[in-house]
Amino acid sequence: MIIFMPVMDFLPYIFNTLTYIIAGLVIFFAAWFVIRSYLQDSYQTGLIELKKNTLSQTLPLRLQAYERAVIFLERMNPASLLLRLHSSGISVRELQHLVLNDIRAEYQHNLSQQLYVSSETWLIIKRLKEDTISLINNAAKALPADASASELSKAVLTHLSGLEQDPYEAGLLMIKSEVQRLF
Repeated sequence: MIIFMPVMDFLPYIFNTLTYIIAGLVIFFAAWFVIRSYLQDSYQTGLIELKKNTLSQTLPLRLQAYERAVIFLERMNPASLLLRLHSSGISVRELQHLVLNDIRAEYQHNLSQQLYVSSETWLIIKRLKEDTISLINNAAKALPADASASELSKAVLTHLSGLEQDPYEAGLLMIKSEVQRLF
């Protein structure tokens, strides 16, 4: 014989069970939010620490790359380049050859620096290199084959002085502003 309990007798059990379930869910979600918040903070702290360690290792390399970029721009500037490579008694073509070889050698020496400088800076450096080579070649073509190296120097420097803005100085200013953004 099955004895049926009236529904009213089950209500306190159902109510108690629902109370425990609701209390358990409240505790579960409270703990979940606290643990989630702790894990997020822990993750952020670890990420900041990783960035700090990475920066302490890469910052010297980046600064060195910017230093090399500045040196390259200074050495590629026709004012210093022609003065450094000019020697009396050489022809236009000989000086042109010396200048182009020097620019290309310096560029090859500094190729790895593009890893540490911004893409914009490297593009400026590359463009200045190509423009300098074009300037030297065009100036040499405009001169007679028997012209002296001094005439090439004079033609190039005259062209540069006629420009509204010195492109080498503009490149240096860009590098300086980029370095300042690192700090």
